[in-house]
This record gives sequence, C-alpha cells and structure tokens, in this order.
Amino acid sequence: MPIEERLRHCGLRPTRQRVALGDLLFAKGDRHLTVEELHEEAVAAGVPVSLATVYNTLHQFTEAGLIRVLAVESSKTYFDTNVSDHHHFFVEGENHVLDIPVSNIAIGNLPEPPEGMEIAHVDVIIRLRPKKG
Repeated sequence: MPIEERLRHCGLRPTRQRVALGDLLFAKGDRHLTVEELHEEAVAAGVPVSLATVYNTLHQFTEAGLIRVLAVESSKTYFDTNVSDHHHFFVEGENHVLDIPVSNIAIGNLPEPPEGMEIAHVDVIIRLRPKKG
C-alpha cells in the first residue's frame, strides 16, 4: 500500500514531509532506525527536514501504529518498521538490532495486570557481545 494511503488509513494527513520520511522508512523492508539515522538518510536524499521534525514524525507514526518504539539503551531509541509480535537481539558495542521470530521464544507465567489494564505486548531484548577468546 502506498505511504499516502497508509497514513490516511491510520488517521494521519499525508503531508509532504510525512510522505518523504515514510518512503525512506519503509522502502527497505523491515528495519530498526534511530531518529538520527533517519535524519541522515533524509538529508542524503535531499529531503529538507529538521531533526525535530523527524523525531515528531516517528512518534506520530508510533501513535498511529505504523511503527513501534524499541528502547534498547537509555541513550538511544530505535523505531521498528515491523509491528508484528517479535523480539530482538541487540549487539552491544555495535548498536545493531536484529529480529528474533516470536516462534523462537515462549513466554509464560506473566503476572496478572492491575485492575482495568491488559498486557499490550511483551518485548524481549537479548544482548549479544563477541565471545572472548
């Protein structure tokens, strides 16, 4: 589905900047990007957009359900274009995120949520580092 339709379907107006950022974000399939990485791609592609606009747009896309936030480190937030249920490997030192299919992890014994609440999803992040020889 073209990005303009995806935006409208989620209740977002397809502004020129949203469309340009959406095209960059979704053009390469499922991936994980920071605000800074998407901003660099936008600048390289000749899209006149500020870092603040990229930040705001990614948060609007998150609220609309187009992407999801992945808080891997306290200093960096990644945005995931794959909104299906799945988990992640995080390669420490490289700041690289990889998908783990949900079928590879079974999660059980979840606590009962507080009254009036439900569990939206569970994120598992497995941190990796090179083996020490």
